[in-house]
Amino acid sequence: MARYVIDPMTRIEGHLKLEVEIDGGKVKDAWTSGTLFRGFEIILQGRDPRDAWQYTQRVCGVCPTSHGHTSTMGLEDSFKVTPPENAILMRNLIEGCQFLHSHILWFYHLTALDYVDVVSALSAKTSDPKLLSVQAKLKTFVESGQLGPFANAYWGHPAYKLPPEINLLAVSHYLDALNMQALAASASAIFGGKMPMTMTSPPGGVNCMVNLDLISHFLYKIKTLQAFIDDVYIPDVLAVAPFYLDWAGIGKGHGNYLAWGVFEDPATKDPYKRLLPRGAVYADQGLKPQKVGPEMVTEDVSRSWYKSGSGLNPAKGETDPDFSGYDTSKKYSWAKAPRLNGKPMEVGALSRMLVAYVSGQPTAKELIDGALAKLGVAGKPEVLLSVLGRIAARALESKLVADQMVLWTMQLASNLGAGKTKLFSQYELPQSGSGIGLWEAPRGALAHWNTIENSVLKNYQLVVPTTWNVCPRDDKGVRGPIEEALIGTPVLDPKKPLEVLRVVHSFDPCLACTVHLIDPGTNEIYKFRVS
Repeated sequence: MARYVIDPMTRIEGHLKLEVEIDGGKVKDAWTSGTLFRGFEIILQGRDPRDAWQYTQRVCGVCPTSHGHTSTMGLEDSFKVTPPENAILMRNLIEGCQFLHSHILWFYHLTALDYVDVVSALSAKTSDPKLLSVQAKLKTFVESGQLGPFANAYWGHPAYKLPPEINLLAVSHYLDALNMQALAASASAIFGGKMPMTMTSPPGGVNCMVNLDLISHFLYKIKTLQAFIDDVYIPDVLAVAPFYLDWAGIGKGHGNYLAWGVFEDPATKDPYKRLLPRGAVYADQGLKPQKVGPEMVTEDVSRSWYKSGSGLNPAKGETDPDFSGYDTSKKYSWAKAPRLNGKPMEVGALSRMLVAYVSGQPTAKELIDGALAKLGVAGKPEVLLSVLGRIAARALESKLVADQMVLWTMQLASNLGAGKTKLFSQYELPQSGSGIGLWEAPRGALAHWNTIENSVLKNYQLVVPTTWNVCPRDDKGVRGPIEEALIGTPVLDPKKPLEVLRVVHSFDPCLACTVHLIDPGTNEIYKFRVS
């Protein structure tokens, strides 16, 4: 048995260290360590509550919109104000752009290189002019010895299974997806003012201009993204998946899934009737939806670098940093260990789509059943509880969201045409109060707790998606979701841990990273840079 350290991890956002024990060609144990402390909870103390939705967008440059909306919803809870219907529609549209941007980026630019052998594409046979052009450019790129983002990967690794022709097609679409990312960001900026860090969703509603010309411009961009998802993204996933069906049995983890729900229905404030509804699925209760609430959340810190109390609900949460050195038998991460009813929970697109599926959301059910049938596993949604399931869930969620965005855009235009133009509800800043925003970022369940005293923030706590997924062990020694998902993962060559990357990337952790592998026999440090 040998222990290996991957630090830092590449093709993610932020700083993640991973330590694994490999025995008999499989991962026997794992430890995930968030290695960067930022302390936004401390930064927000004593500030005007109305500033929080802008400050918290700086928590993450990848999903700022989601933080802004979650903060705003928590402040609206404190201020006792309800945004008008048009504001809800516009927030959904801005948030939808964030989701499409993130999912396209994740599949093509963060995780595809775990399955697509770029160098293999050079041997593909094709008569397609576009693919021939891409192949020629790639050949020049490779022969120059300057592979840029494709450098230092494990090309030729036996775990790569795609034929050269599919590898070439994927490289071509990798380049196309760069333009789709930009298109999603520019669509978001039409109503968000700019992207990242949108400017137009304060507590009470939205403060941007909207007219039929802007709606038409926005709709064109969304329909272009919709076509890319239908004609490229989903077909790519279905083309790649049959070569990696064994990954439908790898990376399940604890089997517990949480979604706070996202995309408000303007007709109701019921979070269980959102486009992607609130709920949970527990491994010990089968594929059945369970009701959830913020009072069920606690955060353990026995393995985290904090002096804060352990097992606190975030409404009474503390953020008191205390670095004491990295030691996997003691404390080894800046991430706390959130639990729902004492259980570790996976969050993300798989959780949302799974909760929607078991809750009977008709579009999610149709999409998932259709994908399962195409993969030859009809009627077996349990295969989604895996690395392959996380990949499929993001693609299907992208289609669900893009299709609904077209309908929301038309609804907004109809409201304006009918003279329904209200965008903002006035409110008074309270002397005291507290509120909770429960929402979803592309990476999963996101929650902000605020406490106001003397009209300033006394306390502000965030439990973000990657904290759920990348957390360390809790007070009982139970592994976090990524740690647990890694157990049993086959690894052909520990010095080229491609399989480990696949599991971690399937969660899309928001953390960043060169690989250092320590040989326990010689103490020699092997260094690899993973593209």
